[in-house]
Amino acid sequence: MTQSFKEWMDGLGMNRMRLGLENITELLRRLGDPQNDFRSVHIAGSDGKGSTCAMIYSILLDAGISTGLYTSPHLISFNERISVNGADISDDELTTLADIVRPVADEMASEGEGCTFFEVATALAFLHFSRTKVRYAVLETGMGGRLDATNTVVPEVTGITNISLEHTEILGDTKEKIAFEKAGIIKTGVPVITPNEGSVLNVMTKVAAEKGAPMTAVRRGDVNVTSFRNGYASVSYLGNEYEIGIPGRYQSENAAVAIECIRRLECVSDDNIRNGLKNVRWNGRMDYFPDDDVIVDVSHTPGGAEKLAIDILETYGKVNLILGMFGDKDADGICRPLSEISLRTIVTAPASERAMPAEGLADVMRKYSDDVCVTANVRDAIDIMIGNGTLLITGSLFMAGEAIAYLRR
Repeated sequence: MTQSFKEWMDGLGMNRMRLGLENITELLRRLGDPQNDFRSVHIAGSDGKGSTCAMIYSILLDAGISTGLYTSPHLISFNERISVNGADISDDELTTLADIVRPVADEMASEGEGCTFFEVATALAFLHFSRTKVRYAVLETGMGGRLDATNTVVPEVTGITNISLEHTEILGDTKEKIAFEKAGIIKTGVPVITPNEGSVLNVMTKVAAEKGAPMTAVRRGDVNVTSFRNGYASVSYLGNEYEIGIPGRYQSENAAVAIECIRRLECVSDDNIRNGLKNVRWNGRMDYFPDDDVIVDVSHTPGGAEKLAIDILETYGKVNLILGMFGDKDADGICRPLSEISLRTIVTAPASERAMPAEGLADVMRKYSDDVCVTANVRDAIDIMIGNGTLLITGSLFMAGEAIAYLRR
């Protein structure tokens, strides 16, 4: 990312984060509505939506279909958010797009309609997909769904992955309220796929019925892990066998959602689905660095932490833990399962104004674990822990990004 582009985008981060479609709709209108120039697959959810997007993207590329991918946030570089045909957007391409988008965003700001970082990032992605003439774009919501900037497309199919308590001060304090916000991506007549059950599924089914959207509920009993080696799962779904290239037993459920989404698109062969799932890669999902004996994972919800704990214990046994998260997360729900696999825990804070204070998080962790201490940042925590046994770093995508960047150096 060029320095001038970074400074501009960082400046947009000063605009108050908000949910709503008015500004992004106007920004896209002034840019010629690039979101109408490609077909799309739209994915929301609390856990696994990024992995599901990566799987769909990998399958479409294996089928030789020109495809874009938009995800957020990034681990290390902004360029990771926008990809076409397997390649992240280049600095030169970002500069070209910024020269188009920036004057429009500045004009709106002068009129009292300052766009947020995410709104501009979404516009950049849509414009890139339009200019590169992709046939499909696979889009991950940022937060929620109903009022998310990505919800300006009318997709071919929508997917809503597992719902957990997250962003409760914005999306609601129950799973049902959060499910309603996520279900806001459901469009009239557009198929929707979800693995959710119970009251969460009831919320989505009601929204789908009101919009005449065909609903497919992936039944968890139809997805079976047939083998689990070195963190990778082979699964059976409705009688077909698949290998998944992203570590984690819980990826089997995401794979089923990806398969069902793909089947609502144009003809993609079973071989393309198998190859795409086997070859998919997605950083920060039980990401193992063998030279350092470190695992990095982005899990940041109670549901994700529970599944991560099970897979880590089966794959590596008990581990040392570095933990940090944002202030809007369910600290108790995350700490409880992770404490069961932790030998020693260092609590820190990701480098973000949204971070939960490390001392406060440590107090929560000490309810479940005796060996807990605090450090100022991720790098210091790694320096203390590394070389003393297998180490897991988790709790936040920002934490994962900081850790991966430091480990690579």
